[in-house]
Amino acid sequence: MYDTSKDKNLPYEVEHTYPDYSIYPELTGYGKPLKQQTAFGFLSRGCPRGCSFCHVKAKEGQRAYKVADLTEFWSGQGNIVLCDPNLLACKEHMDLLQQLADSKARVNLNQGIDIRLVNDTNIEVIKKIRLNGIHLAFDRWQDKDIVEPRLRAFAEKTGFTRNRGRVMVYILCNYDTTLEQDLYRIQLCRELNFSPYPMIYDKEHCDPVYKRLQRWCSNFIFWKVPTFEEYNRTKG
Repeated sequence: MYDTSKDKNLPYEVEHTYPDYSIYPELTGYGKPLKQQTAFGFLSRGCPRGCSFCHVKAKEGQRAYKVADLTEFWSGQGNIVLCDPNLLACKEHMDLLQQLADSKARVNLNQGIDIRLVNDTNIEVIKKIRLNGIHLAFDRWQDKDIVEPRLRAFAEKTGFTRNRGRVMVYILCNYDTTLEQDLYRIQLCRELNFSPYPMIYDKEHCDPVYKRLQRWCSNFIFWKVPTFEEYNRTKG
């Protein structure tokens, strides 16, 4: 069991110090032309969800709060990797989203967008951001009545589905759902032209069926083999 007592917030001066990107040039592109470089950072920390399978609550707290403006870790790099656990839950998220849009950089929101918090107002700013792939999540079956219509609305209002697979949906498996519930969520992604990405809980000890499920959902196979049953038969 992870010892959560060791979790502490970063000191103020560390949280607000401009990163030394020269330490990891292979990740940041340091030394290359600025537009080929990548900035990494947090605009907000924490998440109000407190999901039992997630460590953010223990690490950063069960609320989302602003910790920086974009210029604290970005100075014109052509790419930005944002590590916020739930940016849309932060009360200043509209301003922070606008900062990302104004940067004109290619942005990777690597922890995803909380589809439950997308609305008609913030989606207009989200569409202005040069998103390097879009990550959503459908982790909790209990949220089906909220998440499914929001996913459908997101597909309709953004037009992102014109490029099949541009939107990736994380799907937690082997935690508190049945295989049938996992397949329902995956096939919903197919219907919306989203790419499903099964996240296997306790992968080391899971039933082998989940590893086959994850392999089936790779982009190369998923769009060619329409059902898991068919894929499973071919694997004998």
